Amino acid sequence: MEPANIRFGGGAIETLLHPLVAVWMLIAAVLILTLPRKHVITPLLFTVFLVPVGQVIMVGGLHFTVLRILILVGLVRRAMSSRLSSGETLPGGFNALDRVVVLWTLSSAIVFVLEWREMQAFIAKLGELVDALGGYLVVRFLIPDGEAIRRTIKVLAVICVIQGLCMINEHISHVNVFGILGGINVGVTYRNGHIRAQGSLGNINAGVFGGVLVPLFVWLWTKGKSRAIAGAGVAGIVAMVFTCDSSTSIMAYGGSILGLGFWPLRKRMRLVRWGFALTLVALHLVMKAPVWALIARVDLTGSSSGWHRYMLVDKCIRHFNDWWLLGCKHYNDWGYLMFDMCNQFVFVAVLGGLVTLAVYIAIFSRAFAAIGTARKQVEGNRGQEWFLWCLGSTLFAHVLASFGISYQAQLLMALIPVLACISVAAFEARQTAQIVGTLDKVQFAAAPGAAGAFLPLGEAK
Repeated sequence: MEPANIRFGGGAIETLLHPLVAVWMLIAAVLILTLPRKHVITPLLFTVFLVPVGQVIMVGGLHFTVLRILILVGLVRRAMSSRLSSGETLPGGFNALDRVVVLWTLSSAIVFVLEWREMQAFIAKLGELVDALGGYLVVRFLIPDGEAIRRTIKVLAVICVIQGLCMINEHISHVNVFGILGGINVGVTYRNGHIRAQGSLGNINAGVFGGVLVPLFVWLWTKGKSRAIAGAGVAGIVAMVFTCDSSTSIMAYGGSILGLGFWPLRKRMRLVRWGFALTLVALHLVMKAPVWALIARVDLTGSSSGWHRYMLVDKCIRHFNDWWLLGCKHYNDWGYLMFDMCNQFVFVAVLGGLVTLAVYIAIFSRAFAAIGTARKQVEGNRGQEWFLWCLGSTLFAHVLASFGISYQAQLLMALIPVLACISVAAFEARQTAQIVGTLDKVQFAAAPGAAGAFLPLGEAK
């Protein structure tokens, strides 16, 4: 039988929508349709990350979460804007990063449907396609320039403040205020006697959501005018990470700090990458266990399931023949608790096959390449370099977190704005480089003795 966690027809069996959430969702939908484009990201993110994903409307057996409904509204807004405007709706046009994101979502859906060959599978994957692809297209459209990037980061900071305060309250009162709305437990969860606060996102998701954002808030702090909200956002992150009591969250937080710490080595990252790769190869050769067994040693809270995460990777590699073509239906038969796919790379591989995994990895490859190229284009402009580096550090933290959790629904919506910001930042860096290059040529041409400077050597006077 299929794994219980993806059984078709599962999930909510009836509508669960708190009246307050219903009003909130309707207001957000109206704002998305009517606000100027640069402001629409605010109601979207506030609603997506502060409403439990369990809030759902059932229509003929179909699940419409609040997240999914707002994405559909966002797609309507984008279609309306495209019809009214003859210009480009995306800064820099549809780039290489956009293409691999679209290819990943489509490949994942197609492979999954081909593997199951059931109408229920098609319907289930269609909903996920709306969340992933629809969410990306909407957010990409709503972040058109640097001003929108700054606004997005400020909104995320406010969300972290709210989540952090609520999760601290959860530790003190043993009541999750978001659970009162429904869609998530109102009571606290424990592991080895430790309270694991959840907020509106769930314990690990909440910690990861906050942990990966540290570099962006640090950048916001360095801008000077936004120090208050940036500092409050960092405080909210610390509360989220440490009240959820999760090694993955702490690892995401540590990855953010580590990424920022490599700033002085930004011109030598090729050497760093090769050094890291060779170190892993050397460890694999000398260790009694495979190098990925190091995952089992990750326990930052004293109650982590590092062994399970190691076994996920190990079983995935050993059962390569089961999933490489069209994924695997019965991966839960691989061993104890193998249905719990708390590793994004394993999750993508097992459900989407080798091609889907390769395309998913290409998303990060393209994103890091875009950041590296953009940084070189603006080299010497420390402000722009620093911003690009902070984006890269956040992306690096997402990669680390992916080894401890699968990215679905709300957490995937935490990665999407980062990818959209990278596309915009790379485009603006290219524009800056072109302007600087043009100015240099004009200044050179206007300089005394510049005439004949571009003539061949034999013709120069």
